[in-house]
Amino acid sequence: MIPDIEKASLQDIKVFQEEKLASLLAYLSENSAYYQRVFSENNIDVSTIKTLEDLSLIPFTTKDDLQKNNDDFLCVPKHKIRDYVTTSGTLGDPVIFGLTDKDLDRLAYNEAISFACAGVKEGDVVQLMTTIDRRFMAGLAYFLGVRKLGATIIRVGAGVPELQWDSILKFNPTYLIVVPSFLLKLIEYAESHGIDVNKSGVKGAICIGESLRNQDFTLNTLAEKITAKWDINLYSTYASTEMNTAFTECEHNQGGHQHPELIITEILDENNQPVPKDEVGELTITTLGVEGMPLLRFKTGDMVKAHTEACPCGRTTLRLGPVVGRKKQMIKYKGTTLYPPAMDNILNDFAEVESYVIEISHNSIGTDEICLKIATTNNSKDFLNAIKDHFRAKLRVTPNIELHPKETIEKLRFPKMSRKPILVIDRRG
Repeated sequence: MIPDIEKASLQDIKVFQEEKLASLLAYLSENSAYYQRVFSENNIDVSTIKTLEDLSLIPFTTKDDLQKNNDDFLCVPKHKIRDYVTTSGTLGDPVIFGLTDKDLDRLAYNEAISFACAGVKEGDVVQLMTTIDRRFMAGLAYFLGVRKLGATIIRVGAGVPELQWDSILKFNPTYLIVVPSFLLKLIEYAESHGIDVNKSGVKGAICIGESLRNQDFTLNTLAEKITAKWDINLYSTYASTEMNTAFTECEHNQGGHQHPELIITEILDENNQPVPKDEVGELTITTLGVEGMPLLRFKTGDMVKAHTEACPCGRTTLRLGPVVGRKKQMIKYKGTTLYPPAMDNILNDFAEVESYVIEISHNSIGTDEICLKIATTNNSKDFLNAIKDHFRAKLRVTPNIELHPKETIEKLRFPKMSRKPILVIDRRG
């Protein structure tokens, strides 16, 4: 199930996207109070925007713009909204998105072709291990996509290993949709209850919320821990509420494929210029085919690298590598630039670390400080020194480390109303 446009030449994809862009600009000029203001204040005649390169003539949209002008982004009367979702609010106040019937159909299409990318097909059974409520777009998208694909879904929700295994043994799912670290909890439960994970019939896990791969696409420590005990294929996905679109790995595991019929991507440097090939930059997106709240040149804040060589799967589309980190969560620590995912990989090297959060703050002279709050089964001084030595070897710096009961860390990781674990607490303001 590969759409023809995803196998087209790069030139044909560009022409296709430019036609879609023209339609989007006309739609925003007609229906968006926010973008009408932007075009007017910047003397932009949208009919002169002809190419993808011409996008550089249009100002960016930021999370701050969305938070301050939320209602002005809506392009339809409120009676046309069929579903409300909100962003997670990890880096600020949640933003409300209204989805129309057309948007829900688009969401279903996006997930159907994304799941197909990971090998899910008609007749497969998919177990959903994330929430579908709490105004969470992803859970709803997964349900709609599996349905559109002609597969079967089991809506178990997050957590509760006992219920997850009861469902796996009852319904024999072939794929799981799951936060990857939860797979370790499923393995632990199975081992303590005499369940052979490799006889479960599960052949793949579509993973959200945490990285599976290093920048060269090798499995990271977390993924290695999972596959050492459970012989399943792991597929990374990357998405956000603002994008209304997912980037999902195919069987070759070389990055998440772009769907050019749904999204235009730019990867920009500190000066808002396209980064050179193989360089990391900030992902900036323009949504295509969204009716309720389309976005134009939205800066996601995520630092990524694009891969443009053709994939053996037959798709010619751009692929995104693992997210290096959030731009706002970049840390300058003792002369070294860090992103939290690099610390995740190191902490996952230690089986004794049961749970953790990374807390970032400013010290008295205004420079960044890092405190790792850890729950561990080994409180010895030698173990703490081993963690520090590992950080020093891998990242050349050693953060402060505090030991806490697991219950304390879990409360920090799962605050009230949270839909996914919080691994980074940024107190820099």
